Parts: sequence; structure tokens; C-alpha cells
Amino acid sequence: MVREALNESAMNATLRGSYWRVSVFQSVTSTQTELIGKENLQHGDVYVTEFQSAGRGRLDRTFEATESSALLFSIYLEPKRSKLEWSVIPLLIGLSLVNALKNLDEKVAINLKWPNDLLIGDKKLAGILVEARDNGVVVGIGLNVATNKSELPVPTATSLALENFAELNRNVILPEILKNFALTIGLWESGSSIAIEQYRQVSSTLGKEVEVHLPSGEILNSRAMGINEMGELQLASGARVNVGDVIHLR
Repeated sequence: MVREALNESAMNATLRGSYWRVSVFQSVTSTQTELIGKENLQHGDVYVTEFQSAGRGRLDRTFEATESSALLFSIYLEPKRSKLEWSVIPLLIGLSLVNALKNLDEKVAINLKWPNDLLIGDKKLAGILVEARDNGVVVGIGLNVATNKSELPVPTATSLALENFAELNRNVILPEILKNFALTIGLWESGSSIAIEQYRQVSSTLGKEVEVHLPSGEILNSRAMGINEMGELQLASGARVNVGDVIHLR
């Protein structure tokens, strides 16, 4: 399988007229770390790389990917809503990825495990990390694109190639994702509830019996009943979860 190199000028040409500015790197420790360390961060900055030596995921996990096999990038956004409402942003980012991939191949069914793990079936396709920084948020994303089975870090992962996805050119996929980010975040900034309702429709967590591991070490067992406008997972027990790791129980 040919793995086309990332092309900075081609992606920026596709995004001309938007606020996105894509910078391509051959190798970094982590796009998240590099972008956070950038001087004079500006809304719409995007760092994408062929390889990360120390990729980071949610809850202090690592994200590993063979060179040029994945779409590894971070973006900087300055949301036009109160910081008290930023807790829903990780969910909106997950929804944007799902919508972008559906636009590229509607045959592959992709859903979201709360808060924002992209799944095909019960296998993980992508991970998302959102960190607040001063007036904005830095969002890191790792999407398995051309990864083959032997390159997967864990057997519970998958890739677009393994799922016979129609588009594997990262120079096409990244601009489509960024366009959907702008659309979804824009809807939310305008006060619309459409985006969170769309999220509920692609949630694989709602209605399931779940085990939720909280940062404190506490474990909650209940049924996932709802997701509110703040992005919190609402359980049948009455608990509301804003940070945690969810396991779907059979």
C-alpha cells in the first residue's frame, strides 16, 4: 500500500479562505507538546506530523503509530463561549471526526464511545486529547489511516485501511476534518443544540450498561441514560460524569 506523504501546500490550498493554517513536520516528540510550546499561538494553527516519538493520549496514556501510517495532528482553537462551557468541546471534536469520515465514505459505520473514542464495531479507530491553554484549547488527534494489522498497538484497535475505507489519502482527510471542526464548533458557538443532538445519535454508549473509572479511582456501574448540554454522561444511578474512562459491558 502506497502511503502518500503529507503535503503542506496542497492542504493549505484546499483550506484557502478558512482560518486554518497547516504546518507539516517529518518528526516531533508530540504535536500536542510542540503546538502548546509554540510562541504566539493563533486560532486555527494546525501541526501535523509523519511520526511522533512520544505521542500522548487521554488520561496520561501514550499513542503509538508507525511512521506515515496515521494522521497525527493538533489544532488550536479559541472558543467564543464561556470557559465554563468548554467541557463539551471534546465531544464536539469527536462528532466532527465522525461527520468528516462519513462525508468521505458513508458505507463505514463509525460511532463514539463517551467522551470521544471513535469506534468501528467495538474497535478503536482514533483517540482525542483536549487541553485548555489560556484563552483556548489545544486538541490532539491520532487517527489510524493506513495502519496494517501487525502495526496496531493493541488488538482492540483498527484503521481505515483495515475497514476498507474509500479514502486513505491524509491530504484529503485532514482538510475534510478541519472543515467539519469549523462547522460543528460554529454551530455550538451560535448557541445551537444541533451538534449535541447529533452526538447523541452516533453515541454507542447511550443505553448500555457501563463501568466508569473515575480519576479518583472510584468505579461506577450503571446504565448510560443521557448526555447533557455540558457533555456530561448521565447514569441511571443519578450520577453525572464529566471525566472518566468508560467500559461497555456485554
